[in-house]
Amino acid sequence: MRRIVIVGGVAGGASAAAKARRVDENADIQIFERGPYISFANCGLPYYIAGEIPDRSKLLIMTPEGFWDRARVRAHVNHEVTRIHRDRKTIEVQGPDGARREVPYDKLILSQGARPIVPPFEGVGLPHVFTLRDIPDMDRIAEFVNTPKPRTAVVIGGGFIGLEMAEAFLHRGMTVTVIEKSPHVLPTLDPDMGTHFEGQLEGERFHFRCGAGAKAFTEKSVLLDDGTEIPAELILLSVGVRAEVELARDAGIEIGKSGGVKANGRMESSDPDIYVVGDAAETTHAITGARVRIPLAGPANRQGRIAGANAAGGKLIYPGALGTAIVRVLHLTAGTTGLNSRQADAAGFSFFTSLTRDHTHASYYPGAKPLLLKILAEEGTGRLLGAQAIGEDGVDKRIDVLATAIAARLTVFDLENLDLAYSPPFGSANDPVNVSGFVASHIARGDVKTVSPETWRPNGEFLLDVRDADELAELGALRGANHIPVVRLRDRLAEVPRNRPIVTYCQKGQRGYLAACILHGHGYENVANLRGGFIHAKMCGFPVESTPAGG
Repeated sequence: MRRIVIVGGVAGGASAAAKARRVDENADIQIFERGPYISFANCGLPYYIAGEIPDRSKLLIMTPEGFWDRARVRAHVNHEVTRIHRDRKTIEVQGPDGARREVPYDKLILSQGARPIVPPFEGVGLPHVFTLRDIPDMDRIAEFVNTPKPRTAVVIGGGFIGLEMAEAFLHRGMTVTVIEKSPHVLPTLDPDMGTHFEGQLEGERFHFRCGAGAKAFTEKSVLLDDGTEIPAELILLSVGVRAEVELARDAGIEIGKSGGVKANGRMESSDPDIYVVGDAAETTHAITGARVRIPLAGPANRQGRIAGANAAGGKLIYPGALGTAIVRVLHLTAGTTGLNSRQADAAGFSFFTSLTRDHTHASYYPGAKPLLLKILAEEGTGRLLGAQAIGEDGVDKRIDVLATAIAARLTVFDLENLDLAYSPPFGSANDPVNVSGFVASHIARGDVKTVSPETWRPNGEFLLDVRDADELAELGALRGANHIPVVRLRDRLAEVPRNRPIVTYCQKGQRGYLAACILHGHGYENVANLRGGFIHAKMCGFPVESTPAGG
């Protein structure tokens, strides 16, 4: 009988056990979990604290009794594995009574996850300072929110969990400040997208302090490194996680450059009888092939499934992860997949970006909302490298489509003709994904020269704003721009100089592209369209004024 032992439950360990049983009905499968719960919905913890999930029991996915009944898996909670004896293929386990015993294995799966990083700040041990990893952490935070009823909260870290918890505290009546050391929240977004996301959320009771770090906590505040003091009756640390690899390291198993246990495509560690999954596993990035650790629930589940199958005799291969992720904060959602600009540059790609702004569904059907979509593509080939989206609705659909496209190694030219579902309540005849393909394909083919507001700065060009007058009156124009509406451009060509480079722009790019085509058609040679138009330029920090020349 094959003996499969799993260290740690939750996403990776539980899915490994379930898959191993489906592959081998006769194996002896055991899970040892240090905590009191074998499998719980850790991604749901913020929503219980917010009150959106009122029933705590809904977060408990599987009990030891349920695991035995459904899969004949013996799940031991409150049992900590303290050592791996590779020479005799056993693990040392300490039970809740303190007694130790050795358990033999044929195949061992490590699913220990990662622990929150706790910086050594003064005051970090105060009773109103928390981290969030598991159900007991959630219970402590919920009790604190319900009993002292804090009025102010500070979240240290503006990543996915930090923002979800900031939203939860706001829902519970607190004024919330998010402290993020990076220049903007959600560092996985490009700076233009992250700054835009942050700007759309700032409100009377929801604040951001980016480019700043905390240095100390008091009973009622957080002290920043610039001397600022932020009121805080509750503090949550969400500055990242560190892989739990001590057990593997002590056993002589190879630790990778990312700090996780190095795994191959079969999820095997440097010891072929020991597998590793989840937040503690170092695998490969699906685009770059680089060694990475991606602490997300989706990859953890799939890695667990692969390790469980292989430990039971299967032959599955994990292809690597894209890091696809999504977060909802108040009325806004942000999603990412693949590489951002910083990652693409670090990987050595020559790439370009495009930014489009469309509606989530047909604009004439009630409820249509703006959707901002940015894609990264490889120069020369047009191969998709990454995508980011921000909007109130429809972000998940587009990011999932683009994640699939990236996994299939599609190009921006393929996006032009993707046959996506259309009905006015759900989309448009040309979905935002199609439109992103149109724009990116124009750039890739060189149909019209373009400049990106992320890298271009005015240097004597004739900046031509081709929007309508009411748009200028409401939103202003880029500093130094000259205004000629695109519908009047053919009649007013005499106002456009032929001896200067020209950069056209509109609200989001389409009319600027049309204006560039018109000018080319009338013999203007040095013309470029500003990618993403006024919206993207403003996101990138271009100065705005109220009265451009012309009209």
